Amino acid sequence: MKENTKDQSKKMNPILWFLFAIVIPLIIVVILAVIIMGVAGFNVMDWAKDKGNTIPIISDMVTTDDEKAAERDEQQVKAALDSKDNEIIELNRNISDLEATIQLLEQEILKLENSQQTAEDVEDTSTEENSEDERIDIVIRSYEEMKSKQAALILQNMENDTAVLILQGVSNEVRGDILEAMAPENAAEFTQLLLTEEN
Repeated sequence: MKENTKDQSKKMNPILWFLFAIVIPLIIVVILAVIIMGVAGFNVMDWAKDKGNTIPIISDMVTTDDEKAAERDEQQVKAALDSKDNEIIELNRNISDLEATIQLLEQEILKLENSQQTAEDVEDTSTEENSEDERIDIVIRSYEEMKSKQAALILQNMENDTAVLILQGVSNEVRGDILEAMAPENAAEFTQLLLTEEN
């Protein structure tokens, strides 16, 4: 048994000797060299990064200032691309909404054309003066029952004389709502036309 312990102590002695005689003094010398060079004004960290960047395996672990700047630029480009993608998605949504509005307006125009056709049919059955008044009354009633936004959109696309005739026939409250729903320049134009017609 004594021989086993002697063999083990002999085996451990070279390991301890290597640790205390080579490794620890080498670490102390490196630390002292870094401190002395730092005090002397030599930037050891930058030098170590430059040298470490040339060694194949270590270069993957060391990042230089240029690599950090490139990484930062890449992140900014990715953020800009994400922002543009979100903007494209939002614009596509707006396009879909506008297309839906166009379809609704086209349907409303068809309804109005049908009601106008019906009004024309009514005109054929009665006298000319009565039928024209009735046709205008029917159209005016349909505009009074319509939502002001839709009525404003339709009136903006009509001939000015017809639109003014309809606006004159509706009540003051409905006329105000329709003019309010229009674009400001169109509302101003129709208001001017209404004033000229009344004079």
